[in-house]
Amino acid sequence: MKIDLTGKTAIVTGSTAGIGLAIAQGLANAGAAVTVTGRTQARVDEAIATLEQKIPGASVDGVAADLGSAEGCQTLIEAKPSCDILINNVGIFGPKDFFEIPDEEWQQFFDVNVMSAVRLSRHYAQGMKARDWGRIQFLSSESALNIPAEMVHYGMTKSAVQSISRGLAKVLAGTQVTVNAVLPGPTKSEGVGKMIADIARQQGISEVEAEANFVKENRPSSIIQRVAEVEEVANLSVYLASPQASATTGAAMRVEGGIVDTMA
Repeated sequence: MKIDLTGKTAIVTGSTAGIGLAIAQGLANAGAAVTVTGRTQARVDEAIATLEQKIPGASVDGVAADLGSAEGCQTLIEAKPSCDILINNVGIFGPKDFFEIPDEEWQQFFDVNVMSAVRLSRHYAQGMKARDWGRIQFLSSESALNIPAEMVHYGMTKSAVQSISRGLAKVLAGTQVTVNAVLPGPTKSEGVGKMIADIARQQGISEVEAEANFVKENRPSSIIQRVAEVEEVANLSVYLASPQASATTGAAMRVEGGIVDTMA
């Protein structure tokens, strides 16, 4: 199967590093014209340079905006009024005791992880529906189903985007616009890599040992028994963005290494 996205335009939010950057690279490799986003122009420029170096001739540009606000989403919309593929990847996470999470932090997680996707999907889905072709993805997480006690506020947002994804797929029923959620598990993103490096430094062990211990202690049901590579998540995302995935919609597609102990 050869995925060809030539002539398609894609926006990947939160794509200056980690899973988002890997998805942007995968889409560009398949021929899509890709827009990356980040909070600062410097990070956006760095991501564009990285993609152009890895994929000579790729069509890549970027928009700097804080998508955790309505104003930031509007900045992106004004810069890029339409797209064929929208990947709602931007998000924040971090462990914190439930009893110590203030209202402001709950709101921040909701604004960044959920409302950014709502605002952008609300806009771009209308153009996709009018053109009768499009792909929308919401980056959820196994934490949407397996709510982590140390990150209840994060798990809540990932459950929310999964619900929105399913509902929006129904809103677009009968069209050639598909909407899906992608559920990664622990993945070697920038944030997770830093966390593992910190654990290794604190415990005086190698990062390989720290990673293995993290999976064993925090995700013992993992079948692959390791942290996934960002490219492994991106591969699924690129497939879902392709014409070949035309009958896959309203789905929660898992790429979490078997952590969630169900077959459905």
